[in-house]
Amino acid sequence: MTALAPIGHNAPPDPIDAICAAYEGTRMEAENWLDGTSAVDDEPTMVAVDRIRSEARQWRLELERGQKGATAPLYDAYKAEGARWKPTIDDAKRMESGLVSLVDGYKKKLAAQKEAERKAAWEAARAAEREAEEAARKAAADDLDAQREAAAAAEAAMAAKAAATEAQRDTVKGLRTVTRYEITSPRDLLNWLAQNRKDDVMAFLEEWSRRNHKPDPSAAGLRVWTEKEAF
Repeated sequence: MTALAPIGHNAPPDPIDAICAAYEGTRMEAENWLDGTSAVDDEPTMVAVDRIRSEARQWRLELERGQKGATAPLYDAYKAEGARWKPTIDDAKRMESGLVSLVDGYKKKLAAQKEAERKAAWEAARAAEREAEEAARKAAADDLDAQREAAAAAEAAMAAKAAATEAQRDTVKGLRTVTRYEITSPRDLLNWLAQNRKDDVMAFLEEWSRRNHKPDPSAAGLRVWTEKEAF
């Protein structure tokens, strides 16, 4: 009886496996050299290692070409689908931004009005509280009318505080607080950073030097030199 072939037996070979199989000898030689004990101290050995390194480079380049060939269609499809959605999304964003802009002025005006009302409510609550405290202090224990007035003042203070609390909750929806900034003195800011954020300054200087050490090798405080290294 003929054995059934396993599922997927007719699938094409994995290109990674195919490329690696062609460089199996290179891989084995490289692993032998990279055992932590090998050393290069003469020219024939150097030439041998350079040969393996050249083969390893070709191996890596073929893998990268294979990767690009495998992912390019997926990336192209991703870009095409993104491009298909983008105009409609952009138009929806434009409408959203336009509507936000349309109500921005009134919302700011309304928020300012509510803020003024909130402050007035808390000022009234504090004034009522002071009046209640003064009435309670002046009311003699045997003066019924004064005691009644003090109680009424205390209730009025509680009501004023409740109204102020309610005004605190009354906010304008769709309006947020944003923090903005302006550099008023670049020199002062740089001095402050140098004194208080040295790590940030060094990170910026390292990145700037990495990008600009060739076009600006004579920049003050920067040393640029050349040396040989294996590749």
